[in-house]
Amino acid sequence: MLQENIRNLRKAKGWSQEELAIKLNVVRQTVSKWEKGLSVPDSQMLIRIADELDTTVAILLGEPPEQDESPAQNAELKEIAVKLEILNEQFAKRSEKQRKTWRTVFIVLGVIVIFVLFYELAGMIHYWTALDAIHENVSVIGGYDGPTNIYVSNGSFHMGAFMIMLMAAALSIIGIYATRRK
Repeated sequence: MLQENIRNLRKAKGWSQEELAIKLNVVRQTVSKWEKGLSVPDSQMLIRIADELDTTVAILLGEPPEQDESPAQNAELKEIAVKLEILNEQFAKRSEKQRKTWRTVFIVLGVIVIFVLFYELAGMIHYWTALDAIHENVSVIGGYDGPTNIYVSNGSFHMGAFMIMLMAAALSIIGIYATRRK
């Protein structure tokens, strides 16, 4: 009933799904899902839809505009309202669970990134210390003429890993911010 009412009222206004979606700040696919009965808008969205379509939430949910309704119709409407409320609660719980799961994933990623960055930083400090020790060694017989030791390091690998970790850190920060409770 809700799906048909949204579709009929939208068409009565002469709007496409895209136009209604823009007015409600949702994507067109969301309006399509409502009209196909694949999802149900939450209570706040129902109020916004009713406002945009110049109607009431009661009419959207199927209450006829006339006031002399039969008791059977009232019972049916109350049953639909209860079902919508249950569906809305289920969607909210599932959404909250997904938000918490993703937030946990981003936090764990952030912790791993911090440990790897500290590990890489410790390696870089060790490398710089070894180079300084080579350059400062003046006890070479015959005088000091610069470093003669060969220090092998794959600096490009370390820099690449460091850059990847910085990108992962940025992703983690963005993910944690995006999954905060609004």
